[in-house]
Amino acid sequence: MAGLLAPSSIAFFATPSPSATNSTTKLSLVSPISSGQVWGKRLCGRFRVPLKKGRSQFHVVNVATEVTPTDKAKKLASKDSQRPVYPFAAIVGQDEMKLCLLLNVIDPKIGGVMIMGDRGTGKSTTVRSLVDLLPEIEVVAGDPFNSDPEDPEFMGVEVREKVLQGESLPVLTTKITMVDLPLGATEDRVCGTIDIEKALTEGVKAFEPGLLAKANRGILYVDEVNLLDDHLVDVLLDSAASGWNTVEREGISISHPARFILIGSGNPEEGELRPQLLDRFGMHAQVGTVRDAELRVKIVEERARFDQNPQEFRDSYNTEQEKLQQQISAARSSLSSVQIDHDLRVKISKVCAELNVDGLRGDIVTNRAAKALAALKGRDNVSAEDIATVIPNCLRHRLRKDPLESIDSGLLVIEKFYEVFN
Repeated sequence: MAGLLAPSSIAFFATPSPSATNSTTKLSLVSPISSGQVWGKRLCGRFRVPLKKGRSQFHVVNVATEVTPTDKAKKLASKDSQRPVYPFAAIVGQDEMKLCLLLNVIDPKIGGVMIMGDRGTGKSTTVRSLVDLLPEIEVVAGDPFNSDPEDPEFMGVEVREKVLQGESLPVLTTKITMVDLPLGATEDRVCGTIDIEKALTEGVKAFEPGLLAKANRGILYVDEVNLLDDHLVDVLLDSAASGWNTVEREGISISHPARFILIGSGNPEEGELRPQLLDRFGMHAQVGTVRDAELRVKIVEERARFDQNPQEFRDSYNTEQEKLQQQISAARSSLSSVQIDHDLRVKISKVCAELNVDGLRGDIVTNRAAKALAALKGRDNVSAEDIATVIPNCLRHRLRKDPLESIDSGLLVIEKFYEVFN
């Protein structure tokens, strides 16, 4: 085409499609011609727009879009066609990992779990299978931060202001969400950034929430967490420490709640985690390869059944899945009534002190995990057996590393436990 401008002068025009009133905005590449008019190409035909002198060559036409019943049907169809999840009840072995995950669902304040183990041991499969067991929570309808209508700690700023003004909030019930944090995610996608669409169409600065906003009151899962970039590790450390995410972007300053269960998995052969991030995980589960031949055969057969007919396989575990859901729901309800004796608390702190555990996070997490286990078993009091079950997972990753020490850190914790409690 004759008379094209230099690349620096090329403009984008957004035009509505003439075929429908509720169509989306289309962008067309245009260039002025000597006649004072503009030609542009789009998928079908050509269009002509007069270009007046003295006006900016950048022009955006704001076209309102509506969701039609056809679009809703497509969304429902895509939801039904999502990749089937392996049932949690069908996971064979790996009891330590499964227990840590269940305890964190019962009491999210435990602080998450770090799962380290050999490749191919079902770490990510087990974590993702937890989705079916997650209970329902009440959230403020239309709020991007999953704000709790009752607890101010989990409310966004706008929701809190409405509560203070006495406004009634629309509430709906939804399942706890699990958000995957990809290794290649950008910091803007994780924290949130400026909404470019609103900036262009309406000329206003608006905040576009990121993954941390979506994960509030839910689960944030990082696969291969030991390979995560340092700048994303810093973001997770900041949010995990304060429970809030603060974003400073292009003149926008906004804070929103970001309290989530942090679950990470990885292979220790690929590198170690920074001590600061490792300490943020409430519990640590060590996963090993199954050595029993009969058990390995069972795992292979179950996986083959699932791959052959996922829906039929899931249906065969419906009873076990429902039983687990009811058990988790009952444990969450009774957790506040579970008590732990003062004598047991003193012994827990003594174990932590004699193992030279830095800080008090180990004491707090061990108390919480023991109470969650007692609630899972349907009891109102914590026993020494409950503490013995969870204390290796709560303290193993908090011990100072000794390069000359050959014994597993979990065994060191157990030895010290029996020495103190006996």
